[in-house]
Amino acid sequence: MTSAIRRQLALKATLALTTALALAPLTALAQTPKSGGTVHVVVQPEPPMLMQGLNQNGPTNMVAGNIYESLLRYDEKLTPIPSLAKSWEISADSKVYTFKLQEGVTWHDGKPFSADDVVFSLDKFLREVHPRWRPVANGQIEKIEKVDDLTVKITLKQPFGPLLLAMEAAGAPMIPKHIYDGTDYRANPANNTPIGTGPFKLKEWKKGSYIHLVKNESYWQKGKPHLDEVYWQIIPDAAARAVAYETGKIDVLTGGSVDVYDVARLSKLPNTCVTTKGWEMFAPHAWLTPNIARGGPLANKQFRQGMMYAIDREFGKDVVWGGLGKLPTGPISSKTKFYSADVPKYGYDVAKAKELVKASGYKGEPIKLLALPYGEVWSRWAEAIKQNLTDAGINVSIETTDVPGWTQKASNGDFDMTFNYLYQLGDPATGVARNYVSTNIIKGNPFGNQGAYINPEVDKLFADAAIAPTNEARQELYTKVQKIMAEEVPVLWQLEMDFPTIYRCNVKNLVTTAIGVNDGFRDAWKD
Repeated sequence: MTSAIRRQLALKATLALTTALALAPLTALAQTPKSGGTVHVVVQPEPPMLMQGLNQNGPTNMVAGNIYESLLRYDEKLTPIPSLAKSWEISADSKVYTFKLQEGVTWHDGKPFSADDVVFSLDKFLREVHPRWRPVANGQIEKIEKVDDLTVKITLKQPFGPLLLAMEAAGAPMIPKHIYDGTDYRANPANNTPIGTGPFKLKEWKKGSYIHLVKNESYWQKGKPHLDEVYWQIIPDAAARAVAYETGKIDVLTGGSVDVYDVARLSKLPNTCVTTKGWEMFAPHAWLTPNIARGGPLANKQFRQGMMYAIDREFGKDVVWGGLGKLPTGPISSKTKFYSADVPKYGYDVAKAKELVKASGYKGEPIKLLALPYGEVWSRWAEAIKQNLTDAGINVSIETTDVPGWTQKASNGDFDMTFNYLYQLGDPATGVARNYVSTNIIKGNPFGNQGAYINPEVDKLFADAAIAPTNEARQELYTKVQKIMAEEVPVLWQLEMDFPTIYRCNVKNLVTTAIGVNDGFRDAWKD
């Protein structure tokens, strides 16, 4: 494909989408919510499981965020707002956080929710299994204590401002102690029938077809949820998902569930709204993870730099993703605090790529690219990158699998190189460091440092930046670590992603927080 054609395609896609978003109806004025009704939503691909404490795949969070809850929620400016914690206080020395819990909260099985569940979740369950919470708990928290049945106190080793941003539903979901304490968490039968405190309960999961959530009649916030039920429909083909919306079988197309070229057309349909809001907490960052632990060419910095020059990232953004997103410069998204553009840059330069690949001593060793099984766009992206790398003289083949297969391989380091996209979670201390610090090279979850990158200076800079006393001091340290990492290329950063949500305009209040539909059905209603 010539560069002229690429530019034309990119311009066409970008203009079409921009027009579509501009024509989207304005947010409805405040109205009195109506009770009842069913909403049909696409989730793509089918989640591997719904136990959010054990799995944080995007599809899992999208569904399970309406089953489980954490202590806090967040508005679009990432300001903490009450959830299971109705209030909180911070001591004068910023080392003690005291959370007051909501009264009258019960688990879906009728058992009462209390401070015992909070202490078990944060100090035991999540500390052991959760790749986001573990670094926070082990690095920053001295102790977590029950004060009384409705009060929990967290004492820090030192002031750690991002703590309140670590309480997002997927980052710190509350887990029922009476079901999990003393068990093998990963083998607990309740993983198939999740029990949360959230506004919806799992009624049925018909594999390959739908996940049926029904209203939690005993939900602690009186009057909510408004909807009776939500069907998360599993439709493997992107074109079929678009048709399902056009024919009225679907009410909500979640971000990334249809081909980017369909967004403009679908957004013009009657009673259709489009928004890119609801991703402020996540700021999803897509990249390729080379498995450095396997040694060989992928462990060579020059080779990784050569791959960065070999990949036409503008083509990926403009053509594969229809102009949705922005090219990243390093580990911290431009949408996240403490971003710095003062780093080495990698433009599309095949000659430079060949020069670096040759200098690395590469001798044609085969490399498998494990594709992310999240639909056609990801497949096309893998093909485009394979072609780019081949043009630079790199022997690449694509390895495919289903979602459980990808999760298993990515979790256990069973790959040469794989796609992944992870959330930034509002602060580098909570959403970025986990992917690069050596203490988070742990098998069992695909969202840690699965490429096994090790640099003691990077470890120290991330640790120091997390607890630096001022934002200026934090910025200085994060600027330094971004410069080092952009030079070393521990992963190949590809795209700061934007995901439009397409939905019926008569589905009200769907996106009201920084995590969008992931906890949106608590407040949503149907006119």
